[in-house]
Amino acid sequence: MLHFFYLINRLGRIRVGKYYVPYDENEKRELEAQALRLITKRPKDQTHFIEFRNMKLIFRRYAGLFFIVGVDSNDNELAYLEVIHLFVEALDEYFGNVCELDLVYWFYKVYAMLDEIFLGGEIQETSRRVVVDRIRELDEQE
Repeated sequence: MLHFFYLINRLGRIRVGKYYVPYDENEKRELEAQALRLITKRPKDQTHFIEFRNMKLIFRRYAGLFFIVGVDSNDNELAYLEVIHLFVEALDEYFGNVCELDLVYWFYKVYAMLDEIFLGGEIQETSRRVVVDRIRELDEQE
């Protein structure tokens, strides 16, 4: 099960943060800081999986952004690594060469896309086309 999803820039600012397990505010800030500290200090030649508390951190870096998920320790790492890639491809297809400013100005579309992929901390949709088409349908309804 997915505990949280972070999208963090190189400066350590969280651009997208979504929690699927209840945490209090102090614990959220502590999780964010520890996860960022672990990932930014990690050498590039090591894996994208880190044992962290009672879970695993799975991350991927695209340009200046870190996509981080915290999952149960018994979940499949490669499945979540693929879902991160799916999310990036969906963002890129929808926004057309996505950049950090798109994530800031269109944050509600990013969260809607995230909600299309994950439901209650579980992977719901694995088709990029379905995710992007659903967001475009939501755009037409506005």
